[in-house]
Amino acid sequence: MLHAEPRTETDPAVHNGLIVDQFTRQAVLFAERNKLEDSLPLMLQFSGVSASDTVLDVACGPGIVACAFAAVARHVTGIDITPAMLEQARALKAERGLTNLTWVQGDVTALPFADNSFSIVVTRYTFHHFLSPEAVLREMARVCRPGGRVVVSDITPEAAKSAAYDRFETLRDPSHAHALPLGALRSLFARANLRQVEMASFGREMEFEFLLTGSFPNPGDAERMRELIHGDLGKDEIGIGAHVRDEKIFVSFPVTVIAAEKTLQEG
Repeated sequence: MLHAEPRTETDPAVHNGLIVDQFTRQAVLFAERNKLEDSLPLMLQFSGVSASDTVLDVACGPGIVACAFAAVARHVTGIDITPAMLEQARALKAERGLTNLTWVQGDVTALPFADNSFSIVVTRYTFHHFLSPEAVLREMARVCRPGGRVVVSDITPEAAKSAAYDRFETLRDPSHAHALPLGALRSLFARANLRQVEMASFGREMEFEFLLTGSFPNPGDAERMRELIHGDLGKDEIGIGAHVRDEKIFVSFPVTVIAAEKTLQEG
C-alpha cells in the first residue's frame, strides 16, 4: 500500500516561489506539449462562448486556453504569476495573429479585477497547484457576471487514492499542492454558489518517460517515481492506471471538466 506524506508547506509566498521556479523551467516544453486539445473542446463547449463574451483565463500559463477562447470571444484576459509563461502566451498570440487579448502578471488568489467584470471565467490544470482552491474559485465567481459561467478543468483522482496521487505528483512537480477528488471539487462549486450545468470526465494518457522529460523533479525523485510506477503496475494504488503497452509504461490522468453558472442576483 502506498502512503503519502502530507504536504507541510503552507506559506503562500514560499509556495508561489515553487510555482514560479517550476513553470519558469517548464515554460517552453509546457507550451509545446499542452497544445494538445484534450479538455479544451469541452471547455469551449461547456462555456457557451460567443462573440459577445469577455473571458478571463485564470493561471493562463502559455496562453493556450486564452487564445482558443479569443478565436471566438470579444476579448480575453489571461492572468498568471510566472513571467516566463506570459512570454510564451505573447508569442502564441502573435503566432495566431490575435489582437483581442490582454496579459496580466499577478496572484490569482486576489484577482485584480472588479466584481462582475467577465461573462466567462475559466482555468485549466491549475487547481492542484493552489494551497486554497476554494479561495481561488470564490475569486473566479466574484469577477464573473451574474448569469455567466465558470469553467474548471483539472485532475480529479479517486478519493481513496488522492493521498497516494499527491505523493507521486509532488515528486514530479514540487509545486503540486493537492488534487481534489471529484466530490470535493463539486462541493467547492456549491459553496461558491455556482450551479453546475455541465460536467464530463476522461482519462488523459501519456507515456511515463515522456512525462518525465518535461518535468523538473528534485534530485533523486525521478528514480523514486520510477520505483513507484513499477510497483503500481497491476495495482493502481496511485490512481493513474499505470500499464504496459509496446514495452513502455503509460499512465492515464483522471480529468474532469465542470461548468457552472453564477446565480442571478436578486433585487
